[in-house]
Amino acid sequence: MVFAQTNPLDVITTRLTLDEYRAMEETNPERHEYRNGEVITMSGGSESHSAIASNFLIYLGFLLRDNDFRLYNSDLRVWIPEYQCGTYTDLMVVNGEPEFNDNHNDEILNPILIVEVLSPSTEAYDRGDKFRKYRSLASFCEYLLVSQTEPYIEQYHNLDRNSNDRWLWQVHSNFEQAIVLHSLNVEIPLNEIYRRINF
Repeated sequence: MVFAQTNPLDVITTRLTLDEYRAMEETNPERHEYRNGEVITMSGGSESHSAIASNFLIYLGFLLRDNDFRLYNSDLRVWIPEYQCGTYTDLMVVNGEPEFNDNHNDEILNPILIVEVLSPSTEAYDRGDKFRKYRSLASFCEYLLVSQTEPYIEQYHNLDRNSNDRWLWQVHSNFEQAIVLHSLNVEIPLNEIYRRINF
């Protein structure tokens, strides 16, 4: 079976039914994104990528430990019904109970915050089509794109929960800065996100 690669220059696709895809994901050590029948192999991350995602999860988990927000790492998929797309995030936060896609307890429908640590092979997709797909989720209202090559984070925040077209863009690149996460009402310092990362 041949799967699409994330590099657009080398895309080879195969089509699977959703049931075939889900069965494959249960036993396959590699992760794959599902895009309306096409299966795309997700590339592995670097040490920096993993460390940044872990830093984020640890610090944010500490901040949110006594409230109703739930954090999830890259083990669960976000399911995007409008696009028949299942994708893995580096980190997502749900407000209250997770909503699952039918009886699939590994496919979440209601993230409010999504964090993606950028990789060369997926950066264009994370910024473009993937962000557009995420915006179709009614709950989704904040998005962070985190560089692993420099202290640089782009933040998108939806200013109008009744509309999908009023997103504020902000850049954070100073180690002394803290990012205000509007959806969670907390701040996270850049130096915690990039703790022990050498550029």
